[in-house]
Amino acid sequence: MPLLLLDLDNTLVDRDAAFRTAVADFLAQHGLPDSDLGWVMTIDASGYTARHEVAAALTGRYRDVVPTAAVRALLDHGVADHVVLARSSREALSKARADGWTCVIVTNGRTVQQEAKIRNTGLDELVQGWVISETVGHKKPEPEIFHAAGATVSIPLAGAWVIGDSPRADIAGAEVLGLRSVWVTDGQPWSQDSYRPTHIARDVASAISHAMRKQG
Repeated sequence: MPLLLLDLDNTLVDRDAAFRTAVADFLAQHGLPDSDLGWVMTIDASGYTARHEVAAALTGRYRDVVPTAAVRALLDHGVADHVVLARSSREALSKARADGWTCVIVTNGRTVQQEAKIRNTGLDELVQGWVISETVGHKKPEPEIFHAAGATVSIPLAGAWVIGDSPRADIAGAEVLGLRSVWVTDGQPWSQDSYRPTHIARDVASAISHAMRKQG
């Protein structure tokens, strides 16, 4: 049975768009300048900045006007409360499953937050399983998290495809395991010389379609 290992943030769902909306609401709620939106997004760095560092930056900047609890709420629930699953992504997953593919989400992050995104978008009804780094104790690109994904659905990794937006976490992870991969570009050029994805796609729906064509 063919296996798709899919990244969550900025692959299956637009995590940055959800966080941008949450930050805009946060700024408006506390009477803060709209121009701070760009600053917060830069600090966040698409979620790659450690949560405690983002919290420290926001708390330091807004110490006199925003309760610490409000900053925690933004970082803990903001993305999950606003994230949506694009129709094209939903349709691509549905078609993959109808054609016999097993789809498993492989994501770095905290379990509570990532599962909230999966359930709030309805992804829990579209995939056969998921693994989260906090839960399994390993982060992409470590091979163990990919093996855990295969074990979740009792399917060996041989022949699997890895789809994701991170060159290091997703594509390098696939490279180490000898798996085929599709890099979701979000309009960015590929810049790594030591390894390359099997294919490059503009979005996750195109990535899934490519894997299905090549498998067939």
